[in-house]
Amino acid sequence: MRRLLISIVVIAAVLGGATAWWLNQNLSLNADTVELSVEPGTSVRAVAQLVSDAGVQVNPSLLYWWFRLSGQSRQIKAGSYEIEAGASPRSLLRKLVRGEEALRAVTLVEGWNFNQVRAALAKAEQLTPDSKGLPDYLIMKVLGRPGLPAEGRFFPDTYTYAKGSSDLAVLKRAMRAMDKALAAAWQQRASETPLQSAEQALILASIVEKETGRSSDRPMIAGVFTNRLRIGMMLQTDPSVIYGLGEAFDGNLRRRDLQTDTPWNTYTRAGLPATPIAMPGKPALLAAVQPAATKALYFVARGDGSSQFSASLEEHNRAVNKYQRGQ
Repeated sequence: MRRLLISIVVIAAVLGGATAWWLNQNLSLNADTVELSVEPGTSVRAVAQLVSDAGVQVNPSLLYWWFRLSGQSRQIKAGSYEIEAGASPRSLLRKLVRGEEALRAVTLVEGWNFNQVRAALAKAEQLTPDSKGLPDYLIMKVLGRPGLPAEGRFFPDTYTYAKGSSDLAVLKRAMRAMDKALAAAWQQRASETPLQSAEQALILASIVEKETGRSSDRPMIAGVFTNRLRIGMMLQTDPSVIYGLGEAFDGNLRRRDLQTDTPWNTYTRAGLPATPIAMPGKPALLAAVQPAATKALYFVARGDGSSQFSASLEEHNRAVNKYQRGQ
């Protein structure tokens, strides 16, 4: 009897040691990286088989029993995963339990218009193009904002997503991020601002974003436009005119373009344009609601990314001669 007990103990120790060894051994893969997709509701046994079918050289029955005996099999999460060289049965289960999906990223840049946003999403790696073929107004309807222009409604940032995610899901996250950023900025608005709503703040911020060559100039540029709004002076901002021209703009803004009336031509129409013209970032949003205290009504690019600000037309003309005409 004693010998039998000793034999059982020895066998158990050997099996335990072999199991521990196997759990920490690198799994052989058919490629450098193996992709695994686990759909919701997939059984534990099926998950083990999927791992084998994906290109991991492992006995699926053995893997299944490891999942079961670990006590964590019910915590395995659906998702898209990448199994890389060096993965072991133990680390594989940890990845599946934690839901460490293979993520991709797409960056939406400050100052982009919605066409540029759509182009970036269309090129994003393994992002499902559910918005393809939809006009902008239908996209906004799908996102729950029917009747709202798409321009400027999405916050510029880098967004990660699981492989196979919908581009509409990324847009919804970006839209909610802009909602939050705009609401926060509007809460911090200066008491004397001529802006009457958060919507107007978004429009002004989009202009500030497009007009700014050097980030430190944003508050001053916002100050110029705020001063103009306050006294009823035309904004006369070229980026809004260019936006209104759309595909007709060939890269050269001409006098006739400044005289071509559109809802975005701030040379022919007083006040803010009809909609935002681009995606403003947080600094532009804050500048729009907290502009610099200045008497400046004009600014001109110096050629190095910065701007020269002037309080009078005479002073502005001298700056134009100096920085634009070299006189």
